[in-house]
Amino acid sequence: MSESADSRAAVEAPIRVVIADDHQVVRTGLRMVLDAEAGLEVVAEAGDVPSALRAVRSHRPHVLVLDLNMPGEPSLQAIPRFVAELPETAIVVLTMQQDPAFAREALRSGARGYVLKEAADDELVQAVRLAHAGRTYLNPELGARMAAEPPPSGPPDDLTERELQVLRLIALGHTNSEIAQQLYLSVRTVESHRAHIQQKVRRSSRAELVRYALDHRLIDAGGPPPSGAAA
Repeated sequence: MSESADSRAAVEAPIRVVIADDHQVVRTGLRMVLDAEAGLEVVAEAGDVPSALRAVRSHRPHVLVLDLNMPGEPSLQAIPRFVAELPETAIVVLTMQQDPAFAREALRSGARGYVLKEAADDELVQAVRLAHAGRTYLNPELGARMAAEPPPSGPPDDLTERELQVLRLIALGHTNSEIAQQLYLSVRTVESHRAHIQQKVRRSSRAELVRYALDHRLIDAGGPPPSGAAA
């Protein structure tokens, strides 16, 4: 490398990283991996989503390494908020979740990388660098599984067309009141549809309903269904 190239490298700012994971021992290990790499610098750590948001606001890192399974506010649901408020910070998800539905949703929500914890030592540095460069990283094994999956044929649980409409809107984050307005229904009717959906698909929480909708590609149907259809 020439002297001028050395000089440029010396003055180049490092890629600043915030690590968010609820286990101190994991954060310590990740910091060691990242700080050992030339051009990377861990500037803060966080143990949950609210503290991660504060750290990103304060330090304005290039990359946030975000654990998907922290207590309190779900990380997956918080990704769009990070992206909307702090678009200059790329998000790399670090998780034990090998379900392709989580990877699809994380990337669809705006994450730039999806790394499995079991492969973090080998893949995290690459994912951080690619995310900083505006590119996407997906764990190769998980990516191969996603590519090999046959497209789902649709919900197997005898959902009606109206229930599919309500489920799509639930998965898109709408409240019962908002769904009622969009579909010209009463809130009580929406609540009834939601109860029937939960019984049929055997899911109770919003996160479980979102995952069900993702698994069956219901959110990929081009947005909310037409208003005013018969109940």
